[in-house]
Amino acid sequence: MAKTLEAWVAEDVEPLRKKPVRWLSESYFFRDPLRAVHADASCFFSPADGILLYQEVVKPEERLVAIKGRDFTLREAMRDPRYEHESLVIGIFMTFYDVHVNRLPYSGRLSYRELEPIDTYNYPMLPVELALVDELEIDLGEAEYLRNNQRMLNRVHASALGLMYHVLQVADFDVDSITPFDLKQNRPCAQNRRFSQIRYGSQVDLIVPLSSRHDFEFTQKPGLHVEAGVDTLLRIRERGS
Repeated sequence: MAKTLEAWVAEDVEPLRKKPVRWLSESYFFRDPLRAVHADASCFFSPADGILLYQEVVKPEERLVAIKGRDFTLREAMRDPRYEHESLVIGIFMTFYDVHVNRLPYSGRLSYRELEPIDTYNYPMLPVELALVDELEIDLGEAEYLRNNQRMLNRVHASALGLMYHVLQVADFDVDSITPFDLKQNRPCAQNRRFSQIRYGSQVDLIVPLSSRHDFEFTQKPGLHVEAGVDTLLRIRERGS
């Protein structure tokens, strides 16, 4: 279940503070705990374990967040100047202490496209992680990784909703390791099934375009820690129902 940032750090992070870094990086990091697979066509579930940094409804050219005084837009995040849909965007930061296996938030046909770093190397996510884990606050002032780092743009055609949504995976500093579990494109994938993993720190954004058929309602708040396939992020309501 979703926890406040304070509760998650106290209950899940503090017991690990004195563990050896080698054990954390070689054993603990790669855990993939068994979870009940939920199926609920009225919800989008979280695709990742992590802390909700932001949730916004934005037009493609509007500011999603400000990074060092510069606007960062949805088109920049997706690296697609042709994207034209006003969308709900939810950013989930996966710390070193989180499970890094990602799950599909809503059933559909899954395709993916890898996008290389803009710069010669990935920018570190550590400043954002330290602010979350040590200071218990969200600080995106140093989040240059959002603009520059390697990413995988996963496109999901959800025929039940009549729309195409995206799961954007962003890699951490000097890692370049986003690993789809199945290399086939346009393949059917059920809700909350595992589909990929990122090493080591990372961020995952859920991008859902507004619909003429459905209304979407946020079910969580920024600052909460959520779990993939367990916690919902959006409630879906058919218009007129």
